[in-house]
Amino acid sequence: MKYTIALLAGDGIGPEVINEAVKVSDAIAKKFNHEITWTPALTGACAIDAVGVPYPDETHEICMAADAVLFGAIGHPKYDNDPTAPVRPEQGLLLMRKKLGLFANVRPTFTFPSLIDNSPLKRERIEGTDLVFLRELTGGIYFGEKGRRDGGETAFDNCVYTRAEVQRLAKKGFELAMTRSKKLCCVDKANVLETSRLWRETVQAMEKDYPEVTVSYEFVDAVAMRLVQWPNSYDVLITENLFGDILTDEASVISGSMGLMPSASVGEHTSLYEPIHGSYPQATGLNIANPLATVLSAAMMFEDAFGLTEEAAAIRAVVNKSLEQGIVTEDLVAKGATAYKTSDVGDWLVANL
Repeated sequence: MKYTIALLAGDGIGPEVINEAVKVSDAIAKKFNHEITWTPALTGACAIDAVGVPYPDETHEICMAADAVLFGAIGHPKYDNDPTAPVRPEQGLLLMRKKLGLFANVRPTFTFPSLIDNSPLKRERIEGTDLVFLRELTGGIYFGEKGRRDGGETAFDNCVYTRAEVQRLAKKGFELAMTRSKKLCCVDKANVLETSRLWRETVQAMEKDYPEVTVSYEFVDAVAMRLVQWPNSYDVLITENLFGDILTDEASVISGSMGLMPSASVGEHTSLYEPIHGSYPQATGLNIANPLATVLSAAMMFEDAFGLTEEAAAIRAVVNKSLEQGIVTEDLVAKGATAYKTSDVGDWLVANL
């Protein structure tokens, strides 16, 4: 099979971790007799520096023409530390989601047996955790009207959702729940927010179409608490943009490192695969960043975008082997053990495929 993949390395450690995912993907393609054409494109701070915008039209055209998008990270301190900056890397991310129709962010959270004690949570609380968040990506407060009034002394951000947007995301959640343990949790704040009441009534109306799925409805603050008390009580969770942004980062530490969790953003035109960590500018160029989340994102791409389950399983197996044997970067290294460089981990994965 032949696949064209848009390669958006982005900023900070993005190019470093993307490079290792490309090495592993090429090794898998060779092993299983596939052909991958990588098409690099600019996005984020590097795109602003090069052409003045964070998501250029050329990048969008490359993404639209691709079978999938593999994405690194965006962000740079010179924009983070300047609240008056007229153009920001994150604007490119939001624009990309909107233009590509990336409406559902799929974020799994699971534990690795060899790293169970790396988690800040007790072993007995997290053993068996295997949950998936579906976060709505193109609506809500991030895309609502925003601005200032009263001479700049008052700021506002409007949260807006349509029933169709909720249905689109919830449908993905119900379908995913049917392939797992048939449990779905709708996360909202329906006791306060009108948009949450729309979410709740829309999901309730869809229950009849999925009679085998047991649906629960929980307030976001309760879920935030239970995620660290009893995470393995959840299976599939659906929620709106802002709540999902916060809860998925909270859930990511269950595994012991943000450098381990992959994600996918499912779209109308294509789908994008990325690690959940940020650009980590302090580590840029030091060859110390953990590439495993990006490699596992590539595994999600092979399975979900291309339907290549055996290839995805091979990637996950070699990642698990690297963790068991301690072939890890400094964020995961055991006391007294040697930390491997980013590129060394990638080379080891390729050699062991």
